[in-house]
Amino acid sequence: MATAPLDDELWKLIEPLLQVRKRRLHHPGRKRIHDRRTLAGILFVLRTGIAWQQLPQELGYGSGRTCWRRLQEWQQAGVFQALHERLLSQLRAAGRLDLSRAVCDSASLRALLGAIKPGPVRLTGANLAASTT
Repeated sequence: MATAPLDDELWKLIEPLLQVRKRRLHHPGRKRIHDRRTLAGILFVLRTGIAWQQLPQELGYGSGRTCWRRLQEWQQAGVFQALHERLLSQLRAAGRLDLSRAVCDSASLRALLGAIKPGPVRLTGANLAASTT
């Protein structure tokens, strides 16, 4: 179930956001897998829903562990937030951003200081009558 390689147009947007890692002069270790291949591996796992450790080596994306580590690295560096903002600005500039159908729910956004905290309930005759029925 191989997926198409990463689109060139999308890669041109993502590549400038990634930090270039230089190899150490002494003890360089194993050569790093190219970021484009690793991103394709990350997208493959996210699309298919397979476990990271089950990512097939034959696809050339590197190991699932490598893809997972790179995903964490990029997430901490803010790559995906910057990409999201860049894509939104391009859509807005092209007039293709329609926020009339946007949905936000409490599972994705925290309500900071949004609600008034309930105070103590006063028991009155009306409240007692309503609570006993």
